[in-house]
Amino acid sequence: MPKTTVALTRCNDYNRRNIGEAIERQFELLGGVEKFVRRGDRVLLKPNFIAPKARHHATQTDPAVILETARILKDIGVRPFVGDSPAWGNVFACVKKLKMEEELRKLDVPVKQLDKTRWCRAGEKGTKVGISSVALDADVIFNMPKLKTHQQLTATFAVKNMFGCVTGKRKALWHFRKGGNAEDFCEFLIDIYKFLNPAVTIIDGVVAMDGPGPISGRARDLGWLIGGTDPIACEAVCCKLINISADDVPIIQTANKIGFGCSNVEKIETLGDDFSESICTDFEPPELIPIRFSLFHVCKSVCKQVILLAKSAIGMKPRRTKDREQKSEDGW
Repeated sequence: MPKTTVALTRCNDYNRRNIGEAIERQFELLGGVEKFVRRGDRVLLKPNFIAPKARHHATQTDPAVILETARILKDIGVRPFVGDSPAWGNVFACVKKLKMEEELRKLDVPVKQLDKTRWCRAGEKGTKVGISSVALDADVIFNMPKLKTHQQLTATFAVKNMFGCVTGKRKALWHFRKGGNAEDFCEFLIDIYKFLNPAVTIIDGVVAMDGPGPISGRARDLGWLIGGTDPIACEAVCCKLINISADDVPIIQTANKIGFGCSNVEKIETLGDDFSESICTDFEPPELIPIRFSLFHVCKSVCKQVILLAKSAIGMKPRRTKDREQKSEDGW
């Protein structure tokens, strides 16, 4: 059996030119970008936009990674758009906080909130879950997460990012419904990933987050982009990069039990730059808290989100009619 491949490209900063070259190399190592898309495809670039925080916090996928991926796709006639359903705020607030609105406009790349619920049956158990029709209607999905610790799941590298395609505050409700058992919750995350079936994953590990992630941890220079088509193989390699055991990551444990993906590093071929001398040995793990949100937490989360959205709406300046019409057409 051929080995599963994961691409590793070294990149020590977010200089746009350096990032662009690193991402182009990612695609070359994985067989070429044309392997994943065709001219005219509508491609959802699904970053990790969990909350509107500035790029230096390392909370969100960095703008340079998103913009350069979009540029590469535009150059070959593909139609990318950026979309997410953040836990806090909305996708437009996240884009604004990252100061990437103007650059996306220059590239003619729309931004869309992953809303408009479509009820789907995911996984062998046929779990009924509300997933954004905006995501489902894309021809191709590129999964673009951030390498981070996670106080409920030790770390998140690839799989959990697709949970952002579940619409609105239903994500908090799923923490309540499935969070009583880590394996149940992780199997649910894997079911969503499999249902959406992103063509490729590119993980932003140039600056990662350790400590109390996924929002309030510490930004750490790591210097890597990690890519592949098998998200579990990507997660296993990320574990090696930050010197943690894959056995301590519930998503990987669950994937092994249900036979999804490859986490055996002996069966994973890493292409690109050698990382054996660049392993981060002082990456700080989080103090773990329960996955399950209490009902009070869910209600508090919903109320807080309503307040944030209301403040955002009040703070928006009136725009010319033409601009409003354009926004309705392209998602801005």
